[in-house]
Amino acid sequence: MRAIVYTEKGDPDVLRLVDRPVPEPGPGEVRVRLAWSGVNPTDWKSRRTTPPPSGEQVPNQDGAGTVDAVGQGVDRVLVGERVWVWEAAWQRPHGTAAEYTVVPARQAVLLGAAPSLELGAALGIPFLTAHRCLTVAEPLPDRLGPGSLTGHTVLVQGGAGAVGNAAVQLARWADATVVATVSSPQKAQLAAAAGASHVVDYRQQDVVREVRKISPDGVDAIVEVSAATNAAVDAQLVAPHGAVAVYAGTGEETMTVPVRAQMTANARWQFVLVYTEPERAKAIGVEDVNAAVLDGAVRVGEDAGLPLHVFPLAETAQAHRAVEDGAVGKVLIDVTA
Repeated sequence: MRAIVYTEKGDPDVLRLVDRPVPEPGPGEVRVRLAWSGVNPTDWKSRRTTPPPSGEQVPNQDGAGTVDAVGQGVDRVLVGERVWVWEAAWQRPHGTAAEYTVVPARQAVLLGAAPSLELGAALGIPFLTAHRCLTVAEPLPDRLGPGSLTGHTVLVQGGAGAVGNAAVQLARWADATVVATVSSPQKAQLAAAAGASHVVDYRQQDVVREVRKISPDGVDAIVEVSAATNAAVDAQLVAPHGAVAVYAGTGEETMTVPVRAQMTANARWQFVLVYTEPERAKAIGVEDVNAAVLDGAVRVGEDAGLPLHVFPLAETAQAHRAVEDGAVGKVLIDVTA
């Protein structure tokens, strides 16, 4: 099979296209013939900072394709099923930037016949992260579905990013009022296309004033992409018993929070890393995200506020570079090209 690998940490140039044997599924595993691979910031951060523990690593956590073989203990009825894959490369050598990957059966989720495989490859890290961010506040349920967030207001900081887009789509599916912040009119259009009820341009408007107009008592959940920058704003907007869910940041960033005010509100500041979140929360997230997909509530593309940037497998280095440079939308790799 064709695969992208790297044997040392570094810039995108360490990624090489090679031929490798097709991996065999072990007990409890499935092999997926991949059509699409999704690229996320954690993919390039891992490549840049962490040497491959097994000596050679196929990058990328997310993907979609068709099950073509199963290991011992897995029902052969899965062969031929279309699936989306999550965390393929987490503590494993077989990521999705290859024609085949092998994962535990639970990490290949049935996609059904209608949703596109491009959509499947865009789900994993962004949507599971967004689900966790939307369910950690005490007043909110730990499951999402139609009506589950009725009467609640969610603030998505950075509503045009991949996780921001996922949070907007999932929260609207659950019937929340969604306020998204953006940095430009173009990104405002993307957040609105995703389904945001209100959009605030933080470079042109006072976020606290605008959000308080919409929700005078504050917001129940804040999905936060840049806590180091936005902590003071978040502290003024989080409602009593609400939560600020922080899912992104560099190793050097710090934030300052007004302690007494947050104590008075009984507010929660929750840090979110999907790889290490509690197993029950992750299992629920997989189920709920898939339910949203099968319900037709999740979309990708320009008209869903998530423009697609597609690269062939041989140009995976360029795909990584695009994400590293802050491409707006979703970067996908066409594994078959």
